[in-house]
Amino acid sequence: MFLGINGSELLVLAILAVVILGPEKLPEYAAQLARLVKELRRMATGAKEQLREEVGDDIVDMDWKKLDPRQYDPRRIIKEALLDDLDDVVSAVKEPAAVQQRPVATAQVTRLAPNEPAPFDVEAT
Repeated sequence: MFLGINGSELLVLAILAVVILGPEKLPEYAAQLARLVKELRRMATGAKEQLREEVGDDIVDMDWKKLDPRQYDPRRIIKEALLDDLDDVVSAVKEPAAVQQRPVATAQVTRLAPNEPAPFDVEAT
């Protein structure tokens, strides 16, 4: 609840509160603090319920640890992406329907006569 405050620091704060506020007003301020904490808890619970009503029960079933940015490792993400592509290629090769025999077109080859210059395209260079 108290972020970054250990037991000795909390004790020092309590002693300072007793000295500054005095023993007469301390119970009154403690009661106000208790009411404030109760009100904040009530508001937080109301916000949770309102969110659950608006979003639905899907929010309850969501795995929030998967969305934690601290767990992302770029090396693992790249490895998984590369392996996924490899799995697709392997499955495509293993399926006989995926490999189709295509007829190979044979080109007509004309031989040049001896001492005949090769064709040259001026626009291509």
